[in-house]
Amino acid sequence: MIPWIESHAIHLGPLPLQTWGTFVAFGFLIAVLVAAHRAKAKGLNPKMVWDMALWIFLAAFVGARLFHVFFYDFGYYLAHPFAAIDPREPGYAIMGGFLGGASAAFLFMRRKGLDFLKYADVMVWGIPWGCGVGRIGCFLIHDHPGTLSSFALAVQYPDGKIRHDLGLYLSIVGFVIGILFLIVDHTKVRTRTGFWLGLFLIFDGTLRFWLDFLRVVDRRIWVLTPTQWLLILTTAIGIVLVARSRKN
Repeated sequence: MIPWIESHAIHLGPLPLQTWGTFVAFGFLIAVLVAAHRAKAKGLNPKMVWDMALWIFLAAFVGARLFHVFFYDFGYYLAHPFAAIDPREPGYAIMGGFLGGASAAFLFMRRKGLDFLKYADVMVWGIPWGCGVGRIGCFLIHDHPGTLSSFALAVQYPDGKIRHDLGLYLSIVGFVIGILFLIVDHTKVRTRTGFWLGLFLIFDGTLRFWLDFLRVVDRRIWVLTPTQWLLILTTAIGIVLVARSRKN
């Protein structure tokens, strides 16, 4: 059992920084650093990774917001439309962030004449580590409470109940996928373009799909959450990409 640890602000002298936002920003920086390093190691231009990073960051936040608005709390935002564009309002879905970021990356690479799958294969190396760090912020503000449990990594909440904490689990998933990437890469498996993107979609989709069943509060559409429905699609795409790369 993990004791309750909570933080909503980090103070740098007189300057208060929002805990969640700080970890997300730091996680994004880690992701870009890892991706740029991987790009250089694979003979690609790391400057392109840094150039598209800002657009990905902005599009990811917009996408995360829109996904939450349309699929998680549409009724509320229909009645309060200005709340949908208020950055102070809570409510961001990481799957929407992935879609927004991927769209921005695709448009950027198309404009620059870059091979999307080649660069996607290096960009996804940074995502697990970025999510691992960023999700620590989710854990510290406890915005993803789970069902009751006696699991060793469950958290004792202030009301005395012991629950799964999805922020903690998703942080662990990020680091686990990052380590799995290193292990697979160390085997020197022969891969073709799209392999690493596909492998990430399979790992992330499979693990997060089952974790979503532990959520105590979440919208359900025919038993599954909106995120789970999207994960079915992304996992299928991942399987196709890996199978295609291995066949080639």
